[in-house]
Amino acid sequence: MIIRQARSDDAAAMLDIYRPIVEKTATSFELAVPTIEDFATRIETIVATHEWLVADVDSVLAGYAYASPHRAREAYRYSVEVSVYVHPHYRSQGLGKALYSALFDSIRKLGFHCAYAGIALPNDPSIALHRACGFVEIGTFGEVGYKNDAWHDVSWWQRKI
Repeated sequence: MIIRQARSDDAAAMLDIYRPIVEKTATSFELAVPTIEDFATRIETIVATHEWLVADVDSVLAGYAYASPHRAREAYRYSVEVSVYVHPHYRSQGLGKALYSALFDSIRKLGFHCAYAGIALPNDPSIALHRACGFVEIGTFGEVGYKNDAWHDVSWWQRKI
């Protein structure tokens, strides 16, 4: 496995992982799958100030993780929101944990202090991953998102970097 910084030309492979999550689950609160161009722009925007990593396994993009600004106001500048997505064929093999570990090393060097992750509920595998990576649960926003004809809670997690 090779973990490296994402490039805009990784967008199509990342969308192969992300598309079914948007279309079939409430894990992402996006209602429409972004275009390849939109996804490439997201990558370019985030790597300009934060970090976006991908995991290549035998030349296949198997997962990705990124850190983005937590909130817009300047006092939040040392906090990030993080996400990790792994292709179904590579789940439960330690890939998410490896991506997060590399991501935390990288953003620590960039001067960030705390990472936050929102987990749409229910999502036991994501909760287990975040616990294994040192996150602690700090609260839940009840019925904060509406998708797939249902209201969804989001559990919020924090990890000092």
